[in-house]
Amino acid sequence: MKKLRQKLIYSYIFVTALSIIIISILANLYLEKGFNEYVSDKINERKNFVITSIESQYKNNQWDVNAITNIGINALQDGLIIKVTDTNGNVVWDAREYNHGMCEAMIRKISNNMMSKFPNFNGQYVINEYDLSSDGVKNGILEVGYYGPFYYNDADFVFVNTLNKIFVAAGVIGLLSSIILGIIISGSISNPILRVVKATNLISTGHYKDRIIEKSKVEEITSLVTSVNNLAESLEKQELLRTRLTRDIAHELRTPLTTLQSHLEAILDGIWEPTSDRLTSFHEEILRLKRLVGDLERLSRYDQETMKLDKEKINVKELVNQIIINFEKQFIDKKVQLISDIKECIINVDKDKINQAIINILSNALKYTPEGGEVIVKCYYEDGKGVISIEDSGIGISKEHLSHIFERFYRVDESRTRNTGGAGIGLAITKAIVSAHGGGITVESNINEGTIFRIYLPS
Repeated sequence: MKKLRQKLIYSYIFVTALSIIIISILANLYLEKGFNEYVSDKINERKNFVITSIESQYKNNQWDVNAITNIGINALQDGLIIKVTDTNGNVVWDAREYNHGMCEAMIRKISNNMMSKFPNFNGQYVINEYDLSSDGVKNGILEVGYYGPFYYNDADFVFVNTLNKIFVAAGVIGLLSSIILGIIISGSISNPILRVVKATNLISTGHYKDRIIEKSKVEEITSLVTSVNNLAESLEKQELLRTRLTRDIAHELRTPLTTLQSHLEAILDGIWEPTSDRLTSFHEEILRLKRLVGDLERLSRYDQETMKLDKEKINVKELVNQIIINFEKQFIDKKVQLISDIKECIINVDKDKINQAIINILSNALKYTPEGGEVIVKCYYEDGKGVISIEDSGIGISKEHLSHIFERFYRVDESRTRNTGGAGIGLAITKAIVSAHGGGITVESNINEGTIFRIYLPS
């Protein structure tokens, strides 16, 4: 269990850390490039400002040396070393002559700072010359020396260092956040998965009652948990059905076999004579067994997805009318009224199999409707499907049994006496036949109010 969670945490942290590193590197490169361009533009602005300022100091055919000195000192503080000469080559003002030591110290400081920040920086001291003019007349030359192609002043270094600290802090915070989120997210993913593993292991050993109750906000994991829970529930139901099926088959076989055994032993022991009546009774029990085996074989055949259907277009009205005629005497004998309301209905079905399905329901309706009751048979179209409805006023079916009546060997009467019904296979066969046609069957019932079966068949 721990390995899955650890792997999820490590994977999440690795991906997050790698993403943070890549984003930090790319962001740093992009910002550094942009900032270098900004610094270069700022140097050019300073140079242009110096040029403009000095040009304005030429008045009355002479230079204002004091003003140029102030401009030169300010430029020196900004990393620019200027030298102004007139048109005759005479020096008006030179920063190196003014303070040579300060100029050299400034160049060394800038060089050291740039090399510490950019070890591979190929910088050197450069000098640019500009003509100074007034009213379109050249009146001097300005030399601007600086550490090129660009340089950072103290404020620039403070800004860059602060930015780097922010990047480092953001990376550390991001990494710590990724660890915390990794633990939380891995838990929300791994816990349900580990429960799924545990549940499937239990299912494989026959323990179907265990259910996964862990919730997840991940849609796929929720779907997986739901599927496993549904699988466990389905297998549990199938196991119960299998157990009951085995029990019911044993019960259905035991009764006729026990009867045959006891009667034959009595004859063998000389207690009974093998009379015609007793042999007839044996024959009836054998026929009962044969019918049971035949029903099982038929149900097994109908349960297969490859059930062969010999479909043809038939008028259900004619089919149902024929079945009613065949049942008419049985209804009269039991004094149950048979009412029909059958409309023309053409559908494409296997006539023999649908005939069997209708007979199974109609015989049940007769069996469980008391004397004086009625059974109503209807046939009609609904939503493009042919519907066969068989309604009785019999004893009804309780809600607890209603959802199980199509299961094989299921009977509402737990005593399972021969007087109250057969083996409990008829409705299972009926549903298999209807399903094979791509149709459906529904049932509605209330105790002592009767039951309605409806068969829906595609036209």
